[in-house]
Amino acid sequence: MPDRRRVLFVTDLAYQARGRRYCDEDIFLTSRLRDDFDIALCHPLDAAAMMDAFDVVVVRNSGPVLHYQKEYDTFREQATACGTRIYNPLSGRGDMAGKQYLLDLTAAGYPVIPTIDQPRDLHLLPEAGQYAVKPKAGADSIGLTFVPREQLSDLAYGDILVQPRIDFRYEVSFYYVDDAFQYALHAPDPERRWVLEPYEPAEADLAFARRFIDWNTLDHGIQRVDACRTREGELLLVELEDLNPYLSLDLVSDRTRDSFVASMTASLHRFLDARPRT
Repeated sequence: MPDRRRVLFVTDLAYQARGRRYCDEDIFLTSRLRDDFDIALCHPLDAAAMMDAFDVVVVRNSGPVLHYQKEYDTFREQATACGTRIYNPLSGRGDMAGKQYLLDLTAAGYPVIPTIDQPRDLHLLPEAGQYAVKPKAGADSIGLTFVPREQLSDLAYGDILVQPRIDFRYEVSFYYVDDAFQYALHAPDPERRWVLEPYEPAEADLAFARRFIDWNTLDHGIQRVDACRTREGELLLVELEDLNPYLSLDLVSDRTRDSFVASMTASLHRFLDARPRT
């Protein structure tokens, strides 16, 4: 019988997230992954000191890294230097690398909420009643404010992003393991982001989400594509979460949940069997 792979599962079980229970999701996931792997859980602040003893480090509901940015940067540097396998791999181009991707996708003409970070680009923003101003290093709506257009020229640019406040019908999230779609959930009430219901995506919806999965070029890992449906019916990207996306597994059917666990298990095996990139 071959040796079982050792997984260090990074999670902050005590983190209080609005409308979500991180601990329940990760307790469930580790209880199921234990069928295939030897698993130990640790807090994100302990990961760098412990990871050398494991075959792979799985970063899950570890909370916004801005709360421990220095330690997270050390973790990334150490993992890269030692060739430690991190799942998701640290090559993600979405939220894992900050919010620069919103600017890059805007410039490339992708269907994303228009985003700028310089006053010279204010003319690129469409007219709106208000504009969202958020830190480039923000997460979980931390530091988010709304201002009228006449105040945009007075902002302290450099570390902020500016977007029009979209009058959308609802938000919808698409969940992927590697490049395979798993399920979708949506929030019918724009004022209640985490009150989610199952969503049956149309082919056009899946084509929309797949564009961002392809753009991110992650060979392995879990991703969530968050979008909003405008009043005109268009989908626009809100966020490409590739660091530690919450999965809302408690809101899907048993069959979907089982399928997700099977997909994640198979993905981890493929990741561990793959040759490291040189």
